[in-house]
Amino acid sequence: MISENLQHAHKFSILHPLFSKAFDWLNAAKNTNIEPGKYEIEGDKLFAIVQQYETSDATALHMEAHRKYIDIQYMIEGEELVGLAFFDNQKIALPYDATKDFLEVSDPPVCFAPLSAGNFMIFYPTDLHMPCVKVATPATVKKVVIKVMV
Repeated sequence: MISENLQHAHKFSILHPLFSKAFDWLNAAKNTNIEPGKYEIEGDKLFAIVQQYETSDATALHMEAHRKYIDIQYMIEGEELVGLAFFDNQKIALPYDATKDFLEVSDPPVCFAPLSAGNFMIFYPTDLHMPCVKVATPATVKKVVIKVMV
């Protein structure tokens, strides 16, 4: 897992051939009134999902992981906590669904990290993450999840 401010994203472009294009898209979209929905950047290799939702208590959520895609999660408005853990013998709550590139585990996070406006986190397939967690009370946030094919 990587956590950083978008103004320093260029440091991470060497980690994947599509990261530079992903960060360029985020920089272009960050100050616009972008609507929730899916945005193709480079077909199924690179796309963005803009979400707006209310954060929840961690007890109502599960840790998740992906196999085909790396997540770059960028907070446009608001703040949430993200539960974190490495994938290591956790109890599977929802088996891997290749169509959705998604699995859930029932084990709790090892720790939580804040994700606030202007910052992003990168989650690789070995990084379990629990986004959408409230900071103190539930709040509405707006976030972009960029999916980068491994």
